[in-house]
Amino acid sequence: MKYHNSVNLVDNLYCYIWQGRGNNCNTCVFANILQGDKRHVIIDPGHITNESGENCFDSLEEAMMQDNIKVDDIGLIINTHSHPDHCEANDLIVDRAGAQVTLSQEEDDFRNSIGMSLYRALSLKMPRFRPLFYLKEGNFDLGKDDFKLNIILTPGHSPGSICLYWAEKKVLITGDVIFFMSVGRTDFPGGDTALLKKSIDRLATLDVEYIVPGHNTEPGGIIRGRDLIKRNFEAVQDYF
Repeated sequence: MKYHNSVNLVDNLYCYIWQGRGNNCNTCVFANILQGDKRHVIIDPGHITNESGENCFDSLEEAMMQDNIKVDDIGLIINTHSHPDHCEANDLIVDRAGAQVTLSQEEDDFRNSIGMSLYRALSLKMPRFRPLFYLKEGNFDLGKDDFKLNIILTPGHSPGSICLYWAEKKVLITGDVIFFMSVGRTDFPGGDTALLKKSIDRLATLDVEYIVPGHNTEPGGIIRGRDLIKRNFEAVQDYF
């Protein structure tokens, strides 16, 4: 069964919006931006199978294949954070494609310490991936046609959460920092409401036309248009 809705948002950015009953994240793919044969970058590949028994990764692969994007051609995995619904499938992609993995050092330190308790609570195996390098604040040059993303460290939902801002196209990929009229929960290990507020205040200053959140709290999943995005930030900031 197909659980992902594929959206070619802008240029070579494909968003795979989760439509299943159980928990899983939205996934993004920047297609054909890396040098060499392994030319795709995937952000938050999500679960393999979730608590409802839905085959999340099989669904994702099927949706990607319809866009002529092969898992075997993925060269880099970026994790916005290390919760299992965002990175459980990392190891599968590493084994199949030889892909490299990256996330923030703050998040890697967290997942290898108190973050383990979340996996134990959910009776899940801790992914064994090792990052090739760590993401830091600032421009991240992906090496082809001067393609750059801006990495923004946004702790609160987890200690080392990042957001990715594609300034050229005004796209913000937020992980679980902010959703439509909602925010990522802070009652998991490592959550901090005060830090989350500061992170959202930072994001609210950006010039954004599209927000791709880690989970859906509205039909369609993607928040579009400056006016709606501004109102969304204002509503969330009023909540805090």
